[in-house]
Amino acid sequence: MSTASSRLTTKYQATIPGNVRKALDLHAGDTICFEIEDGEIRLRKASPLDLTFTHAVEETLSEWNSEADEEAYRDL
Repeated sequence: MSTASSRLTTKYQATIPGNVRKALDLHAGDTICFEIEDGEIRLRKASPLDLTFTHAVEETLSEWNSEADEEAYRDL
């Protein structure tokens, strides 16, 4: 197993180390996925299926994220 680290900037951005980019075959403009489970993160290159799914549900999910929705659910 290989490990690498990176430091967050004040804008919460981090550089993906070269050995990680190489292992995942990442290039500028690629989309990456963060899978979160039990306090751990798995980083992977997004597959075409990930991107298709995200695009398909994006409009549906955004209709539930209005200011009125936020206000209605604030006290729950």
